[in-house]
Amino acid sequence: MGERSVVPFGPQHPVLPEPIHLDLVLEDEKVIEAIPSIGFVHRGLEQLAEKRDFNNYQYVIERICGICSFKHGMAYCEAIERIFGAEIPERAQFLRCIWGELSRMHSHLLWLGLLADAFGFDALFMQSWRMREKILDMLEASTGGRVIFSVNKIGGVLKDMDSSMLKSFVEILDGMDKDLKKLTGTFLHDYTVESRLRGVGILTKEDALTFGAVGPMARASGINIDTRKTGYEAYGKIDFDIITSNECDGYARCAVRIGEIFQSIRIIKQLIDKIPEGDIAIDIKGMPDGEAFARVEQPRGEAIYYAKANGTKFLERLRVRTPTFTNIESLIHILPGSEFADVPLQILTIDPCISCTER
Repeated sequence: MGERSVVPFGPQHPVLPEPIHLDLVLEDEKVIEAIPSIGFVHRGLEQLAEKRDFNNYQYVIERICGICSFKHGMAYCEAIERIFGAEIPERAQFLRCIWGELSRMHSHLLWLGLLADAFGFDALFMQSWRMREKILDMLEASTGGRVIFSVNKIGGVLKDMDSSMLKSFVEILDGMDKDLKKLTGTFLHDYTVESRLRGVGILTKEDALTFGAVGPMARASGINIDTRKTGYEAYGKIDFDIITSNECDGYARCAVRIGEIFQSIRIIKQLIDKIPEGDIAIDIKGMPDGEAFARVEQPRGEAIYYAKANGTKFLERLRVRTPTFTNIESLIHILPGSEFADVPLQILTIDPCISCTER
């Protein structure tokens, strides 16, 4: 047995701009145990819901995370709409899904750039973020924002997209498709990437189920699950595949996310082709009274929203379970056995969002 030592990893480190702390127990250069410590940026957003008008709180809930902001706002609105028993217009459902998939693309491209940067591939990092800029340009043109969009409202959406804008989006996505294939193909077939990620950070299907892994983390371990397949909003009106892998390692988690970028392009094109005419919102009056769950598929996996109302303008309880919160359990499981130098890359393969985790 080699000499054991404890190395603190984080909360300030080069992998993420967000703080996560791990105490890594090492035996020589091999990780024996990883002990997490979270809570550095806890903001009390769940309790704040008890002190803010439920209509206005939609704009607060988006601030849980800048990358997942749209999906947070959508999930919150869905939960409140279910308490009211309201069904939003069909066009609003399609618009929410279009914005949701654009958000997924910009999140995955941001992650790909960060992973490339961790490998030292500066050119790939810049190319990934250059392509992400095209997605952000579309989001800005349609919502007015590049980080926080504020287009969701309880009862639908606040903004519409005309046919010329939707047509231009299809043209942009068609133009991106070829460049994306070249970009991601270069990354996936690079010797350094394969040597550092293949066979490292193994999360078996059984372990993924045991630890409650969600999103690409679960799908890379062969679990065929995607909340979008429940058909919420407009997802039940289109056809798409769930990207999975049975390799169960860090490389598989990369391949699944890259596959989801192309699947999002396919989804957006179908949504634009099938989007109906009509209103984009309904008026919802009165105060909510009751409780409801909402489940949405964020870029990092399934997010669950629980809202309980008591007939006043303040919610009695709001509970948010984000995907990174549950995927941290899997991260702690896959780190032991890996080399110390592999830790930053393995953390990135779960695509952690600490802002979502520490609400």
